[in-house]
Amino acid sequence: MDAQQADQAQQQAAAAAQPADTVTPAPAPAPAPGSAPTTAPAAPATGTSHSNGPIDEQDLNDWKTRFNDVLARPSEHINSKSAAQASPWHAGFFECFKPIDLCLISCCLPCVTFGKTHHRLRKNGDLVGYEPINTSCLLFWGSTCCWLYWIPLAMQRQNVREKYNLQGSCLVDLAVSCCLGCCTVIQSDKEAEYHEALLKSSGVQQQYQSNTEMTYPEAKPAGT
Repeated sequence: MDAQQADQAQQQAAAAAQPADTVTPAPAPAPAPGSAPTTAPAAPATGTSHSNGPIDEQDLNDWKTRFNDVLARPSEHINSKSAAQASPWHAGFFECFKPIDLCLISCCLPCVTFGKTHHRLRKNGDLVGYEPINTSCLLFWGSTCCWLYWIPLAMQRQNVREKYNLQGSCLVDLAVSCCLGCCTVIQSDKEAEYHEALLKSSGVQQQYQSNTEMTYPEAKPAGT
């Protein structure tokens, strides 16, 4: 027993004399209770913002109002014509081959030119905010699938005549829209572009007055 105890004492002494091989790292301090974890700041959003889509509620209401007006007074619209002092068209009807880019896009995708003319006529003359695929473009495309493209096209040509006080009549608008649709699309776009540029260069905001506007004489006071 004495020899065994002596051996154990020697082994313990030798183990105590050897240096420690590994050092246990101190544990990281625990976060304070209730504190939120630290997260990296979010990267700023990149890219351009997208619109709500090609269907515009304002355009839908505009077309709805115009169609309802035509259906409510069909004979008046069909028999309507420009005033005797109306101006001739600046763009020739058969000058549809120039510029060539307008000719190509109008022959291949007339709905795009139709939508552009509508935006220039009724929303912004400088085409601010214009998108090639818009409500009027889709309307014309849908009516073309039903062979009814000549209805909105004639309405647009009438809009051009009334806004810029140009010569013509509703019957002419219907005839050229039905038989020569591409020429009508191109002429309307060129005419609107020309007159809007003329308005911008002259600085006149309201040069053309609608033929439907009326003036009333001032009422005279009693006893005069």
